[in-house]
Amino acid sequence: MQIRIRTTGQVMYEAEFRAYTKANGGPSWETTTTEVLEALGADVVFEGPQASGGTVYQYSQASGVEQIEGKWYTKYILGPVFTDTPTTGETPAKTAAENEAAYKALKDAEQAKSVRSSRDALLAETDWRFRSDMTPSQEWKDYCQALRDVPIQVGFPWTVTWPDAPVV
Repeated sequence: MQIRIRTTGQVMYEAEFRAYTKANGGPSWETTTTEVLEALGADVVFEGPQASGGTVYQYSQASGVEQIEGKWYTKYILGPVFTDTPTTGETPAKTAAENEAAYKALKDAEQAKSVRSSRDALLAETDWRFRSDMTPSQEWKDYCQALRDVPIQVGFPWTVTWPDAPVV
């Protein structure tokens, strides 16, 4: 559970709040209740709704707290949020747009690797049909070709239409 101190606006987890209270000469207690928090000038921070929408590159991330109808909630936004980065050591400065482009390229590569791995596993399941002592049907040849063509589909790697295996 997270707790917000009214006087400072600081938000911390319950264990941290207990240590903070003790370090500042406050009382100790066994069970954290709304009455205890009221006496200590603090409020529970409830879990707010996750951010939704966005793109395949975004996810819901905590971004502080907000008060809604007298109660405090964790605030979520779509992230990541990109900023300019300064030169450090041998790393040159980058703009927020350059950082975002690098992030998207990394996520595209990770997704492509994952899809190819799934495709390769499906192809491996068909290997026995192509042994030298067997003649695969045209349906199986077409299925395997469709699997090999997955990376050239429009929308790859985020939108993939998987071919259906022939009925055995």
